[in-house]
Formats: sequence, C-alpha cells, structure tokens
Amino acid sequence: MMRQIGPVELVPDTPGTDEALRVCVQPGPTCCTSKMEDSYMAAVRSETQQKMQSYSFELKYLLAGHTRAYQETFESLVSFTYNLTSSLFDSAYSAVATDCRPLVLQLFADIKRHLSGDSNSSLDNTVRRFYNDLFPLVYRRLLNPGIGHMSLQTYPSTSTTHDDCLRLTRQDVSPFGPHPRLLVSSLSRALRAGRALSRLLRLAGEVVNATEKATLSRECGRGLVRMQYCSHCRGLTLIRPCTGLCVNIMRGCLVGVSELGAPWGSLVVLLQRLAATLATSSNHNSLELALLAVRNHVNDAILHAQLHGPRITATVEKVCGPQAAGPMMTNAKPSTSHITTSVTPGALLTSERSSVTSPPSVGPVAYQRLQLQSRSRLFPLKGSRGDKSRSLKKLSREFEGSIQRYQWFFSELPEMLCESEMEVEQHTCWSGQDVAESYAGRVVGSTLKAQRENPEMTVRNTDPVLKGAKQKLEQITQELLVELGWASKARGRVEEEEGGSAQTDRGSGNDCDDEDGCEASGEENGDETADSSSGRSPEMKNVAPPPPRRPIPPHHLSPPQVAVRGSAHTMTVEPLPLTLVTLLLLLLSTWEPR
Repeated sequence: MMRQIGPVELVPDTPGTDEALRVCVQPGPTCCTSKMEDSYMAAVRSETQQKMQSYSFELKYLLAGHTRAYQETFESLVSFTYNLTSSLFDSAYSAVATDCRPLVLQLFADIKRHLSGDSNSSLDNTVRRFYNDLFPLVYRRLLNPGIGHMSLQTYPSTSTTHDDCLRLTRQDVSPFGPHPRLLVSSLSRALRAGRALSRLLRLAGEVVNATEKATLSRECGRGLVRMQYCSHCRGLTLIRPCTGLCVNIMRGCLVGVSELGAPWGSLVVLLQRLAATLATSSNHNSLELALLAVRNHVNDAILHAQLHGPRITATVEKVCGPQAAGPMMTNAKPSTSHITTSVTPGALLTSERSSVTSPPSVGPVAYQRLQLQSRSRLFPLKGSRGDKSRSLKKLSREFEGSIQRYQWFFSELPEMLCESEMEVEQHTCWSGQDVAESYAGRVVGSTLKAQRENPEMTVRNTDPVLKGAKQKLEQITQELLVELGWASKARGRVEEEEGGSAQTDRGSGNDCDDEDGCEASGEENGDETADSSSGRSPEMKNVAPPPPRRPIPPHHLSPPQVAVRGSAHTMTVEPLPLTLVTLLLLLLSTWEPR
C-alpha cells in the first residue's frame, strides 16, 4: 500500500498457501498470492527503470546542454565570418557583390552543416561548388567587363551555355591558382575537432537514450522480485537484500548496459581530448582563425584570377569559344587591351606552361602592391569575435572537466543501483531464500561471458537495442580516431598525438600542381584536398615555380584535342623595350653637360 503496488484487497487476511506461486516459493504459510506476484513483477521493473533514469538524468542533461551550447557557439562563429566574407564583395568587388551573396551564403551554410557533424557533408564538394559558381561571375564582371553585364534575358541560351562551360572547365583552367585547395586544407584541418565533437555528443546522447529504453527481461524481473519482495511474503518488510545478491541480480539484468562500459570509456576519453584541443588549439589548428581566413582565401583567389586574366581569357576562348559582348554598364571600366594573334591547336599547353613562370599582366612587385591595395579596402568588421573565441575555450574547458566523472558510468551502474538498496546498515540481510548474515553465493563479473555463471539468474543474450548501440559506439569512435589521425588504420589502437605536428589530410599525397588536386586524373576524392606543406609558402609559389606536372595523355607529345573557334586574345610581354627605355633614362639623368 505504501509503495502503491496494488490494491489492499489482494493481500490475504491470514497466511496461507498458494500453489500458483512461481517466484516466491517457500515452505509453510505465505502472505503472498499469484496476483500479488504479478503486481510485484510489474512494479519492480518500473522501479528499476526509474532508478536508472534518475542516475542518468545528470549525464543526459550535461550532454544535451553542451550539445546545444556548442552548436550555438559554432553557429555564431559561422554567422560572424559569413558577414565578414560578404563584406569583401561589397567593399572590394562591388561588380559581383549582388550575385555572389547567395554563393557565400551557401558556402557558409555547408560549412555549418559540416561542423555540425552531418555525415553527408564534404568540404571538397562545398569549396569546389563555390569556386565553380564564382568563376563565371569573375570572368564576366572582373576579367572581361565588356561581356560582364550581358543580359540573361537577351542572350539566354548563349549565356547559360557559356557559364556551364566555365563551370565544367574551371578546375582545368585553374583561374584561382592554389587557393581553393589551400582553403580546403585549412578548413579540414581546423574544423575536424569541432566536427568530431558534434558527432560524438550526438552519439553519446543516443547511447544514453538507448539504455533508458532497454527492456528488462522476464528472467530479470523474477530475480528482482525475489531480491526485493519475496521477504515481504514472510512478513519481513524492513530487511534489505544482501550486497552479493543485489550485485549478481543487477549485473545480470544490466549485462547489456555493462557491455557498453569499455567503448563508452573510450568515447569519454575522446570527448575530453577533443574539448582540450578546442580549448588550447594553436593558431595552426584554430577553428576561429580558419573561419576568419575564408575571407582572405577568397580574396587571394580573385586577385590570382585578375593577375592571370589574359591567360585565363585566352584559355577559356579556346575551350568554350569567344562570347559576344553584351550591353555595357555606364560605370564599367574598359578592359585591358589585347593583342590578337592566331592560335594553333598545340598552343594551349604551351601558353599555360609559360604563364606559370612569367605572369602576363603584372610583375611580382605590382602583384604585391595589388594585394596591399585590395586588403587595405577589406577593413575588419567590428564585432565580438574575441568573445566568441573566449566563449569556445571556456566552454571546452568546462566540458572537459565535467564529462570526466562519467567515464565508467555504465560499468558501475549496477553497483550504484545496489548502493541505493544498502542505505541502512544491518547485521542480517535477505539472501533471496532466507535471512542470513552474509551472502554465501559467488559474485560473478559483469561481462556477458562471466554472467553465464550467474547463480541467481540465467543470462543468455543482451538486449538487441543495447547490442546495436555498442556496435555503433565502437564503429564511430574508431572511425573518428582514424579521421583525426589519433589511431592506426591497421591496428586500430589509440596513439599519442605528436605535439604540434601537422596532420596530413586525405588525398594530400597526390603529386600534382593542379588547382584542385588532380581532378583531371579521375580521382573522385582527391580534388581539392592536397595539403599545402610542399616546403614553399603560398606567396613564394608565384615566384618562378617549376612547370606543373600534369598527367601525360596517351598520345604523349601530340597536341591536345581542343576545338578552337575563332581567334584568342593573348597579351604579349616584351620586357626588352621597357629595359632599353629605363637604361636610357638612367643615362640621361646621370649625364651632365660639360
């Protein structure tokens, strides 16, 4: 009555015998009936699950709260850097600002989705799509203003076809130089800790929910009734079960939960390590700095296209054909004059190779001046980026200390449940059959193999839900360890990360100087993930680099099969006249008439 197990009418007025009893069978008279046993069976399952939920409530609250806090922090950082990058086009490239705003919005939406742990997101595809869509706008509006404002309504089919051609050939034309793959490399290196943390937090919440939804077997219910309520059938309502009896029964009931102990401990260690990484990340791996650097990566890519404008235009006209000029805007600046020359079918490869070592439009000094002028216009937005950075570090330090307490939660849960049953210190206890001074049976371990020797109940298999949760826990944890570079793919064991060493991204081993990591070679996943650790800084790559190593076609030295329509415009660089004029001016300035 006190525990609201059932109506008082079920309790007999005097002790008797009930041959239908299945659990609390005892010699002599008893206060229990078979209907009381059914009520006890339902009550004990509900009570045990409520106790499990009460113990896991704090853990569940901790995970849910920090999952929400991390997502809000990530969203705030992404939103801030989106506004920062959008201002780049408004301040420095107003000719394409309106059309580029949706592209930037989609870029950061995909980055946010990747950071949230979406398994279908890919930074390679995200950056590739952004630059593919950006190229037609840069080509029309910035490199060739004369055709930059063609109306899509006036020339719908021509404009659409030409833009599609630009998108398809962007990686072969390489208008943005190494900057797309540098962006992929920077983001993948800096975002992987936050992305892994988001995935693990979501996985941890799923595991806790699975333990709460796991059903207790009928054999477990019988053991719990024998432990807690069979003593009531003899009128002993205050006696507590023996510790050994409780541990054996709880371990048998929660064998599936206990099996989660080892992989759960590995997950908690990984969560601590990821939180520590976010809390103490250096500039090389800083998530905030990598997001802020997106603006500079995009700016450098556009500057690279402007620097190599004549070469890009010539290549595009050979591949996609020339496009007639559309109506000009009144504020559009005239394009740089081009010297028209006839182009042979084999001139495409030669012009591309020569353009790498000698930029066709301006020299290194002028290019540096162009970068300084452009970046001087890219004033930083006033905001609370520092507050967001401090918030992320503070949040990570707090979470690192809090989650540590739950490393052995599922391994120790059966013992914790038994501690609540042992609140009163007594000299005697209930052994499951009678009153005893101590438990005489053997206490077995918590593993499934050990539980097959449990003297109190028969344990055959674990709950299917918990079994699936364990497999998923082991699989995703191992995948993330490999992805983070903290485990060996072959052995699958955790290795200590070498401090400060740069991790090699997937696809970075391709020997290729193509803009997007050998897309033309047919490797689907190696597009833009080549690492930038080639021994040369990005700035030095513009100073006389060696010719790019491209895949050799089957026809070897035969000219590439490119349909050439019309003539191409190329800029012929003749430094000799300029040198002679300069020498003449120097001689005149130093000559003094006698």
